[in-house]
Amino acid sequence: MSTLQELELAAGKPKEVYGEDAKIVCDNLVRIYKTDGIEVQALQGLDLLVRGGELVAIVGASGSGKSTLLNILSGLDTPTAGVARVGGFDLLTMKGRDRLRYRRETVGFIWQQTARNLLPYLNAADNVALPMGFAGKKRRFAKRRADELLEMLGVAYCAGRRPGQMSGGEQQRVSIAVALANDPEVVFADEPTGELDSGTSQQVFDALRTANAELGVSIVVVTHDHEVTDQVQRTVEIRDGRTSTEVLRRGEHGGPAEQFAVLDRAGRVQLPREYIDDLRMRDRVRLTKDPDHIGVWPDLGSESREGE
Repeated sequence: MSTLQELELAAGKPKEVYGEDAKIVCDNLVRIYKTDGIEVQALQGLDLLVRGGELVAIVGASGSGKSTLLNILSGLDTPTAGVARVGGFDLLTMKGRDRLRYRRETVGFIWQQTARNLLPYLNAADNVALPMGFAGKKRRFAKRRADELLEMLGVAYCAGRRPGQMSGGEQQRVSIAVALANDPEVVFADEPTGELDSGTSQQVFDALRTANAELGVSIVVVTHDHEVTDQVQRTVEIRDGRTSTEVLRRGEHGGPAEQFAVLDRAGRVQLPREYIDDLRMRDRVRLTKDPDHIGVWPDLGSESREGE
């Protein structure tokens, strides 16, 4: 503990904890894989906060680290270093029994492949009731909640149908109901509209927004589709294993989209790739500090030296 921290504690000043009021906290998150003796750093000190009731999209190109992040947050993978907390669970130190409880009660999942969401031999109502049975809920309660969730998401008419009797969009809306069955704090959706046409995708996003607004559950959608920005309040882009930019829509009904660069806890900023390419920035940049902003300029001196 530093001298400053000791003085603060002695003075009765509470120590500030990064993201203590957030549902999801990633602080300097690192994940390193070893393949054939070669280390691959999939996450390189990623910072991310998702607060209660947020509807957030995580986007990024293939290999950016978004799938690794989803696997860690869903409890399928363990970080190499850093902090990853969801709903109060420490995903770095969580034991097997806690991991099962975490996946059963704290988080819900919607996968792109409906075969991972719904059992083909059960109808929609029974699919939604199933996780409640695993959690020890009484059958009468499970049936009532399943009916309520299907009604809320606009697929009550599918209650008696099996997955093979439903369209792709209907299956995904029933999958949302399954994910919500045990009243989770956070729902993760992995490319939930990846196999759907635009009209059906809109219905699925409408269902996600309904769940977010009526139940207050935090929802994180992981996708490669940047067009999802129009559907959510906040879009976070991951590039090279770190959060790079955010697009925000502020206001009750969502205002115009504004793009921001992310300043992480170490003071690092990733400039948008198109800015770097357009201004031919390389190796280093020149900074100027003004009273209300910081200017970032290409090192034109190095460019002139290259032409000599």
